[in-house]
Amino acid sequence: MSKLTGWWKNRSSAGKVELYTRWSFHFFVLLEIVSFGLVAFTGPENDTPRSLALTAFLVICAHSVIVGFLSSRALDFVCGRRERPVALATLVTVLTAAAVLLFLLLRRFGALDESAAPGLVMGVSCFGCGSLVLTMEKVRHMKYVPPVAASGTAVIVAALGLEPDEIIGYFVAVLVSCAFLSFTCGFSGWLLRTVHELDRAREVQAQLAVAEERLRFGRDLHDVMGRNLAVIALKSELAVQLARRERPEAVEQMIEVQRIARESQREVRDVVRGYREADLAVELEGARGVLTAAGMDCRVDFEAVPRLPAEVQSALGWVVREATTNVLRHGDAQSCAIRLTASEEGSVTLVVENDGAPEAPAGPPGSGLAGLRERLAVLDGTLSAGPVDGGRFRLRAEIPASRTDRLETWA
Repeated sequence: MSKLTGWWKNRSSAGKVELYTRWSFHFFVLLEIVSFGLVAFTGPENDTPRSLALTAFLVICAHSVIVGFLSSRALDFVCGRRERPVALATLVTVLTAAAVLLFLLLRRFGALDESAAPGLVMGVSCFGCGSLVLTMEKVRHMKYVPPVAASGTAVIVAALGLEPDEIIGYFVAVLVSCAFLSFTCGFSGWLLRTVHELDRAREVQAQLAVAEERLRFGRDLHDVMGRNLAVIALKSELAVQLARRERPEAVEQMIEVQRIARESQREVRDVVRGYREADLAVELEGARGVLTAAGMDCRVDFEAVPRLPAEVQSALGWVVREATTNVLRHGDAQSCAIRLTASEEGSVTLVVENDGAPEAPAGPPGSGLAGLRERLAVLDGTLSAGPVDGGRFRLRAEIPASRTDRLETWA
């Protein structure tokens, strides 16, 4: 059963919306053929010759297939995967107008039953207009499509000399049907475009978070090393000049260079240590803010946990970082719960659980969880991660009481 449903569950929200929308338009091909292509054959008093009825049916079939092809290309355009299908849209416009003209000519000269002609004209008009609307981005352009189609149909009916009541009937029928399907297709395209933009925004948000952390580390490293390296360069140059003159002060300058170099080495270690050692409380609040900003319902519970040693906080802080990144990048989470609890014996457990997890990983496992296990192993801790019931994913990290011996609670 998992193989049968995985093709749907393993997709993101944007992928699910796109798949549903795309297959809806594929269904429109069959809907046009069944709903309007068979009109020429139906009706209690339909006296259309079978040869003409078959011709009309084949025209509807050809039109529906080309319209379906245009809809597929237009959805690719909406998703940003290809250019606007202008040539195909022009072909659909010409084919729709030609089909309408053909059906009205057959109606005018009595070859097509008067009960079948309106359905055929309305069918090709509304589905043709719906596919054309998908190729447009602005609403002010979309709103002109139904009136233009209805007016063009009414002009052809009038030019063929049909009765005024038929002119009005064709105009109203084409206008209403085209307006309905144009609104449906336009809304579907807008929804699909919006969902994809949100999906791209979430990915950009994750990339910006990584870039911001890199900038912070680079800024801190520059602040520490910039001045010291400049001083080392100047003093080294001065020592060279003094050594060429055989001045004893050159030794003093090199001793100073050595002192500054050792001090810089110590400061760099402090910067790297501060970068690698994450503060657990800060990481938990950061995870809450990032996941909430991404549109998820994030609950964080850690108030009653004892104050932990620095190395324990650092290890669990990295677990929170990695878990938050995985929630953002993988699956389709709508809610996430982060719980940090302490047992009576003193052991500490961190659980990160989210919904929307795929049943099977999309690719080979990364090195993030392996790195977390190595960090926790230094503290005799354990890490487990995997799917649980209800389509959820749970990551659980535990550090034994022997490593968490401070009982002062967090403020």
